[in-house]
Amino acid sequence: MTFLRKSIGLLRHFALLLALTLGWTEVAVAQTKDSLPAHVIAEFGHPPELTTGAVSDGLKHAMQVAFVDSLTLSSWGQPQSAALAAVAQSGDPRLAWVISDMMRFVSDSALSAELAGAASDLLGIAPPDQNAWEVITNHLIAWDIPAPPDYLRLKRAIFTTVVPGWDRIFVPGDIDWRQVSWGGVMIDDRGFGQTDAPCNCIPAADNPKVSPAAEATWLDDDAVVFGIAVNGDYRAYPRRIMEVREMVNDTLGGRDLALPYCTLCGSAQAYFTDRLPAGVRRPILRTSGLLIRSNKVMYDLRTWSVFDTFRGQALTGPLGKRGLQLEQVSVITTDWGNWRKAHPETTVLVEELALGRDFDFRNGRDALGPIFPVGDVDPRLPVHEDIIGVVTASGTPVAFQRSAAMIALTRGEEIAVENVRLRLEAGGIRAVDADGSDLGSHQAFWFAWSQFHPGTALWPK
Repeated sequence: MTFLRKSIGLLRHFALLLALTLGWTEVAVAQTKDSLPAHVIAEFGHPPELTTGAVSDGLKHAMQVAFVDSLTLSSWGQPQSAALAAVAQSGDPRLAWVISDMMRFVSDSALSAELAGAASDLLGIAPPDQNAWEVITNHLIAWDIPAPPDYLRLKRAIFTTVVPGWDRIFVPGDIDWRQVSWGGVMIDDRGFGQTDAPCNCIPAADNPKVSPAAEATWLDDDAVVFGIAVNGDYRAYPRRIMEVREMVNDTLGGRDLALPYCTLCGSAQAYFTDRLPAGVRRPILRTSGLLIRSNKVMYDLRTWSVFDTFRGQALTGPLGKRGLQLEQVSVITTDWGNWRKAHPETTVLVEELALGRDFDFRNGRDALGPIFPVGDVDPRLPVHEDIIGVVTASGTPVAFQRSAAMIALTRGEEIAVENVRLRLEAGGIRAVDADGSDLGSHQAFWFAWSQFHPGTALWPK
C-alpha cells in the first residue's frame, strides 16, 4: 500500500458528474432510526437516513476501484480519488465502514483528510479536526450503521494487504466484522512452546516458568497481581508481566487453562482449555493484533478459530462451527502482599517473563478514556469504573461496582443477586454460588463489560 504515503488531490466535482452519469448514486433510502438511546443522541446527534438493499453496479465498481484495486498500486491517483468521491456522493452511510477500515492504516495526511471528508459526507457530520478515524468510527458504532453488502470481502482485502497473516482470520462466522479494527500490533502466530522466539507482536507465554513466593523478591507488596486457584493450587500472574505478554497458556491444579489480559479493558480472565467435546484439541490461544471495541481479539493457533475474548465463545472456524464455549475460572485482582499472605503456598511467574519492561497502562495511557473507538458507553457508571462481572444461573449478566462492593463486604454486609454471592478473598473479590462454588468472575472496566453484556444488571442500582 505504498500509495498511502503519497499526497493526493480532491476531484469531487468531476466525480459527482461521473456518478450521476453512471448511476452510482442509485440507492434505496429507509427512514432514519428513531430507536437510539437518549444518551447516544445527546453525544453523537441524530444518525443519517439509513440505506437498505443492494448497491448499483456503478457504485460496486467505484468501491472496487477505491478500496481493492488501489491496494496493489504504487500511488493513489485521479481514478481512485474520483471513485472515492463518487462513493461519498452516493448517500449510502453504510459505505463509511469501508472508508473507516482504510483510514486505520493511512499515514499520509492528505489521503487521510480525503477519506475523512468522504466518510463525513456519508454520515452528515463535520469533518473532524483531529483524531478523524476515532471520531468517525465512534459515530458508526454508536449509531449502529449497518454494514454494506459484500463488506467482509472489502475489509479482508484491506487488512490482509497490511498483514497477510490475517488471511485465515477474516473468514465468515458469528462475528460483527464492523467492529473489528487494528490494535497497532502484528499477529502472534508462533508455534506452541516457541514463545521465547522474537516476534513483532505481543508475545504470549506458554508453560511459563514459576517460582515459590519466597523467591519472588522482585515483587513489591503493592504490585498488582491476578490470582487464580484451581483444585487447591494457587498462582499469581503479575500485571507487570501480563501487560507485556497479554496471553498465557498454562497448567494449574491438573487443568489446562489460558489467560488473556486486555490492558485496554482492565480485564484479566482465565478459561479452562481441557475436558472439551470429543474431537476438539486443546486450543492454543494467541493475540491476533485485532480489537473489537477496544477488546483484544484472540484466536486458536491450531484451528485459527476466533474467540470472543470477553465471553470465551468461539465465533469462527472449526471451533465456531462446533459452538465451543470455554468454561471460565475466577481471576482475583489484588496486590502481591495480600495474595501471598492469604496463600503462602502460591507460585508466581518469574521476573524474566516481563522481558525487562515495566509498563503501567492503568495510570497512564488510558487516563483520559479508551484510546480506541468504542462508540457509546452505558452512562450508568464512568467508563473506567472497576466492576466485578459474572453471569447468574439464569443467564443474566451482572456487574458489581467494585468500590461500593469492597466497602459493603468489609462492613460484613451480604451482597447477593440471584444465586451469586460476593466474598472477599486475598484483598480482592470473588463471586461464588450459594454453595460456595466458583462462578468464574473477573474485574474489568465498566465500558468493556457493559458493551459485551448490553443491558447488564448493575449493583448497586
